Amino acid sequence: MRVNTTDLQNAFGKYLALVEKEDIIVTKNGKSVAKLSRYQQPDYFLVHEEAKGYKSTRKVSYEEYMELVDSSDQRYELIDGEIYLLASPSFTHQMVVNEISWHLHNYFKGKACRSLTSPFDVRLFGFATKFEEDPNVVQPDVVVICDLDKVNQSDKYEGVPALVVEVLSPSTKGKDMVTKLNLYMKSGVSEYWVVNLQNRTILQYSFSPERDIENFKTCTEEETIESTAFPELMISLRDIFAEV
Repeated sequence: MRVNTTDLQNAFGKYLALVEKEDIIVTKNGKSVAKLSRYQQPDYFLVHEEAKGYKSTRKVSYEEYMELVDSSDQRYELIDGEIYLLASPSFTHQMVVNEISWHLHNYFKGKACRSLTSPFDVRLFGFATKFEEDPNVVQPDVVVICDLDKVNQSDKYEGVPALVVEVLSPSTKGKDMVTKLNLYMKSGVSEYWVVNLQNRTILQYSFSPERDIENFKTCTEEETIESTAFPELMISLRDIFAEV
């Protein structure tokens, strides 16, 4: 339908009702200048990260998450029905990740466990009995897995890591220190390290078999972090931050 600006001003309510059925083209001096269209209520995904988010009206299913992953070159995480976009890490971030992974690789060489770095999907399901009941997919900066039998025929891992390490960035600080802390704890992870580049410290969380925080410690640059899950695993923080 086409209507001139004068008629629109005089009978806006009428045309507002008509727009439910068809678009209204607004004309002025015989030329089209605007269009009124029926408003479609958005059905947003929640895509967080780097302080950019969109309002969510519902939780995202695992199937919808996979559709997004398969149609994009970006990397995403799915936590509690919310999707998080993973931005490219900084040079300093990767230097620290490489240093930690080097120490872990040397420690676990020849042992039953394996240390891996992102990008590597870890499928967790919290307190649920199976993944489909509470699907979560994360890509920790560094992860140690000992249940290698949980790598399925599709070469995907769906188990419980023994140790998880996240290196903070300004945009992921809240997610790593709150959202992921809670997910790792309730999923049965034994130990969680949160590396802070700004104050050169590591927050070390140990979780109990009942999936609660058993011990918490802040390790400073002058100290050596000693794993609670692997008693002989010790790394000097001076080594970790040596090139930062």
